[in-house]
Order: sequence, then C-alpha cells, then structure tokens
Amino acid sequence: MSIVLALPKGRILNEAGPLLARAGIFPEADYADESSRRLRFPTNHPGLDAIRVRSFDVATFVAFGAADLGICGGDVLMEFDYPEVYAPLDLGIGKCRISVAEPKDEAGQTDLARQSHIRVASKYPNLAKKHFAAKGVQAEIVALNGSMELAPGLGLSRLIVDLVQTGSTLKANGLVETDVIAHVSSRLIVNRIALKTRPDEIGAWINAFAQALAA
Repeated sequence: MSIVLALPKGRILNEAGPLLARAGIFPEADYADESSRRLRFPTNHPGLDAIRVRSFDVATFVAFGAADLGICGGDVLMEFDYPEVYAPLDLGIGKCRISVAEPKDEAGQTDLARQSHIRVASKYPNLAKKHFAAKGVQAEIVALNGSMELAPGLGLSRLIVDLVQTGSTLKANGLVETDVIAHVSSRLIVNRIALKTRPDEIGAWINAFAQALAA
C-alpha cells in the first residue's frame, strides 16, 4: 500500500518544488501544472504517491488518514487544530502572517476595550473567534473564502482576519493591518496513526525532509 503525500495547490506548491527535490521526491511532471486534471501522481518511488489538493484541505486529508503525510500552512493547522495531526518539521516556506485589518481611514478608531461585539469577515472562523475572545470581545464571523478585502467597504463587516504576505492587496483595497495574530509558515505534517503503524516508512520520509532542510 503506497504512502500518500498531500501537497497544496498554489504558491506553496511552487515553493515546495526545490524542497521535494532535495528530499529525493520527484512526482510526475504535471503535478505542478494546475491546469492538469489529474490529482494523484506517481513519484520516482514506487511506494510513494503525491496528491494535489486545496491548501485548506491538506490537514483534513491527513487527519482522516486519506493521506499519510502533507505539506500544510501553519494557518490551516491553527484553524483546525486536529489532534490526529503531528507536525514535526517547520519547512520554512510559505511564510506569511494572519492579521486583523480595517479601512485605512478608520484605523485606530476601533477601541476593542469598549466593544462587546464586532462583526469580522474571515475564512478562519475558529481562529478569529479565539483571538477576539481573548480580548473580551464576541466576534460574529462572516464566513468568506475569498475577496475578504471587499467586506468592510461594502458594509459586510467592520474588520477582516486574513492571510497577509506583502500587504499589497490590503493597500490596493484601502485597508491596513492593525493587529498581527500569528506569523506562520508551512510544516511537514503526519497522520499519528500512520506513524504508529508504519514507523519505519513514515520515519524515513520525515528524516528525508529533515536532511533536505539541512542541505
């Protein structure tokens, strides 16, 4: 039975390419072509297949045992906090931050100490609620999967919580960061049961990634 490695679509997939190569993993070439309809790819190792899924789904595939290993953003791990997932290595790719942002013209006018309730647009409902709860504020989350930056200007929410890399998208839409919740990067994640039942095989791949990071 092949070991399955879940890889995220998008920017992190491109950044992961050199790391995979240093770990000795070479999926079939179209794994990085997002126009390809294939989602599962053999690699140069007969016992290892790669799958390509939405970045937000990597942790779920690993947590439920559909994949044994994965490359997953720290933001996703924080949002879902699956106990079935073990994250042994920080891969140092996909670096960004999860931030609170609001309209530039209103920045600094939201006094959370005087707020008991606030509406926030985010694709991180759990993370956003925890962040504001720690400040004594009940956050009503408007769940969006994209175009978060439109929400304040259209009256959908007062604030947003989103992933920020350079801040250029926020700036282009008249928003500024007012609080950084966490700095994140991508990690190698492992299904805990797979590690217990196939320790030699899974452990060898963890070591391969560790050596790739040290190279």
